[in-house]
Amino acid sequence: MHSGIRCVADSYSVTVESWRPSLGSLAVLAAVFVAGLFVVGFDQGHLFSLVQGEAAFDQLFLHELTHDIRHAAGFPCH
Repeated sequence: MHSGIRCVADSYSVTVESWRPSLGSLAVLAAVFVAGLFVVGFDQGHLFSLVQGEAAFDQLFLHELTHDIRHAAGFPCH
């Protein structure tokens, strides 16, 4: 060994704790899922009708935006 260099071996332990998601985070995740499911699967102008009125039911912006996702998820849309 070289003088001035000191090697010290430290021992340490690793504690593994079980982790569970909080109920609040699961509720937020469920709300995001339900909102996404509504937007992709069931919205036929309903969201934009709050702003645009009856014209939103003819334009179907979200329906056209998510058209391929709807088919992949098994939603019939025409």
